[in-house]
Amino acid sequence: MNYRHAYHAGNIGDVLKHVVLARLITYFQRKDKPFRIIDTHAGIGTYDLTSEETQKTGEWQDGVGKVLAADMPEDVAAILAPWLGAIRARNADGELRHYPGSPALARDLMRPIDRLTLTELHPADFKTLSELFAGDHQVKTIHLDGWMALNSFLPPKEKRGFVIIDPAFEVTDEFDRMARAVVKGWRKFSAGSFACWYPLKDIAGLFRFHDALIQAGVRDVLTLELKVGRSGPDTPMLGSGMTLINPPFTLAEEMRTVLPWLTETLAKGPGAGWRVEQLIEE
Repeated sequence: MNYRHAYHAGNIGDVLKHVVLARLITYFQRKDKPFRIIDTHAGIGTYDLTSEETQKTGEWQDGVGKVLAADMPEDVAAILAPWLGAIRARNADGELRHYPGSPALARDLMRPIDRLTLTELHPADFKTLSELFAGDHQVKTIHLDGWMALNSFLPPKEKRGFVIIDPAFEVTDEFDRMARAVVKGWRKFSAGSFACWYPLKDIAGLFRFHDALIQAGVRDVLTLELKVGRSGPDTPMLGSGMTLINPPFTLAEEMRTVLPWLTETLAKGPGAGWRVEQLIEE
């Protein structure tokens, strides 16, 4: 309960997570039917990059700040356009101050027919989140443990949609908790997509998570990684990954286009790299 994402908003982990989130939304909007997004660890929704918390760490400067300042090839720019467009719309004067977290990014990209469910356990963060979306009929905010959300809100009544999961990883068994919750959620909503973010630090925990998916019989699992350096249990986070169940069929190729450029743009030292791997076939 001590984790506050404001210290890390816009960092290298957010870059990967929000690029993928924007691509998921874009893909689901190819069909006219409505869909629901469930964000299990929502945070406060949007972040002021001039605040005391973000200024204390300045992590966004090595993440979204570098991306926005860089020249990018046309194919990369086209894939990043939904994410970067949402950021620029919130910073109309060209100065990067407001950064949309997953809830705000999703809300900015949603159509009038789409819906968003946000759960957040931290009392102060939930208060900020609920005030941000007060009166918005497309968004439901709930003060709840994110792991319970996977059991309580699946399947959504729309029968279409995806879940984005990015816990704080403050506890040593977070990968195991995520595995149990995701497998249970997948069994209730096997047609849905699940996008799980994690720092690349506890590799043994990550292997256990992936093995749990395999043992449960989950199919069509894609894993993505973006590393700007070599990190470990006792170093700052220099890389993160995402494991997706039922990803859009376009996503792997899009990430093979984007991740090499992001790696080059954000690299901080030896160990920088990227990976796109089909962990489990359809």
